[in-house]
Amino acid sequence: MDILWVLLGLLMLGAALGPFLFRRRGGIQLAAPGSPDAADPANYGFALQEELDIRMPGPDQDLLDVLDVVQRTQDWKYAAQLLAGTEKEGEVRWQRVQAFAGAASLELAQQPGGVSASPGGQWLRVWRAESPKDAGGAAVHAEFLVQQAFRTSMPGTDEYRIILEEAKQACAEAALLAPEDVVPHLTELAVARGLGYSREEFDQLWLKILDRAPQHMGAHLAALPWFSEKWHGSRERAYEFAEAAAARAPQGSLLSALPLFAVFEHLPEVNLVRSFWESEVVRKAVEGAQFAEHSTQAVRPDDPMLAPVRHLLVYFLVRSERWAEAMHQLIAVDGHVGALPWTLSPDPAAEYAVFRALAVAGYEANGGSPATLPH
Repeated sequence: MDILWVLLGLLMLGAALGPFLFRRRGGIQLAAPGSPDAADPANYGFALQEELDIRMPGPDQDLLDVLDVVQRTQDWKYAAQLLAGTEKEGEVRWQRVQAFAGAASLELAQQPGGVSASPGGQWLRVWRAESPKDAGGAAVHAEFLVQQAFRTSMPGTDEYRIILEEAKQACAEAALLAPEDVVPHLTELAVARGLGYSREEFDQLWLKILDRAPQHMGAHLAALPWFSEKWHGSRERAYEFAEAAAARAPQGSLLSALPLFAVFEHLPEVNLVRSFWESEVVRKAVEGAQFAEHSTQAVRPDDPMLAPVRHLLVYFLVRSERWAEAMHQLIAVDGHVGALPWTLSPDPAAEYAVFRALAVAGYEANGGSPATLPH
């Protein structure tokens, strides 16, 4: 569930694009190159697979510039300055905190350190040591610990629990430094799942979040797994949670797209017949997400959660063989692939490229061409 460097974990097996491909969860087959159904995504101006940015679901040039400087100079002050200027109630702060934490976590994984070299992500440790009262640094540190627990430890082990207990304490410290900031509480949602909070503990945490940011899309996405059958809930509870949030969503809110994420959360791990993708539950969820996308684009076209919604729409529209609609979404998101469902693959760019090629092939097989697709 979760986007960005962190979206989270690169958990499931993906497949690279090849001459023939048969995918699980839908049985879509990619035409062989040279056949009448084969098509070239490059004709539409799409980025090459190796150019796709797996770090974020959509562009945030300020973040990319600062990440580049921080990783090149190991100077945390640039990150602190960016977070200090990022509003505490919005979606952007959550994504930026995740990005900085993910960058430090990946650096540490690539350079664990030793006798002759310091560990990667040293800038985050220096940040906390030199500016312990900085709220941004505290929030990044808490998220970093969560990512480390999921990245390096097996659930149920002592190491896993110890890291998450430390993350819980870090969340509390970050919340004390910035009581109005919702991000430490969002980070704690992952801690709640990992440590197995009781229903009462979760409800208390969720009320804190709703108190600060009741329409926060990222918060609802982070809470959704709690209601799913993979954790304490069920498919029905997850749908109820998502549909209730969608029903109270104001004009211009992306919460109307939440049921689509609930459906995705409960896709069975089997090949599904085409009728599933044409079923009422999928159709209603897709229509809700499309309504949210159009509404938000009209009211707040720069909403950072638009890209995650569009990426998931690509997945469902391709599975439903709604090629032209999928192509319109691809035009909007191409270039960045740090979002569900691609980040559940070890190679998000390859996973995305497969679906993009399928959309292009299906679009052209039904009479479409670059000339007929407005940009």
